[in-house]
Amino acid sequence: MLLWMVYGPGESNVVTTERVERVTLTPTQIKSIESIGEWEFLAVSDEEIVDTVSHGFFGDSELIRIYYGTLRMGIDLRQARKGWIRLEGDTVCADLPPVRLLGNEFIDEARTQTFYETGTWTAADRKRLYLKASRIMRQRVVNRDNLNKASQQAEAQMDKLLHAMGFEHVRITVGK
Repeated sequence: MLLWMVYGPGESNVVTTERVERVTLTPTQIKSIESIGEWEFLAVSDEEIVDTVSHGFFGDSELIRIYYGTLRMGIDLRQARKGWIRLEGDTVCADLPPVRLLGNEFIDEARTQTFYETGTWTAADRKRLYLKASRIMRQRVVNRDNLNKASQQAEAQMDKLLHAMGFEHVRITVGK
């Protein structure tokens, strides 16, 4: 705030004030935002029925299992580039890292059910079936449409956060 004292001939002293607003982005504010770490913007639940067959001398063995998982997509602010958030005039600009799958352990093994099983299966066989289910879930869920939805949510949520912190003009980009 600036104070001006104006003296005129034969006039009494007049004090006027002028408010000078300056947009600032402090290192503490940046650290506070970065401390969010992984930020989820879209969670998709999936269910896959996966099977395998083993052909043996005395007959075939078959295993069919149902896998349930929740795949979460978002950003990891710890992967943001240096200078990812900055001031350009009166505008706060934030360049967010690309949206990606957050975590590789998304299958809920406690909910996995054996639908049909004949023969004998090893732990390695079950692990291969688990990995197959994981791959199928990724292919089905982590697609352009869902990544775009998560990116739009990332922009909207970061915009809300920065406005809530008092910034009037905000520009957000995701993964560029």
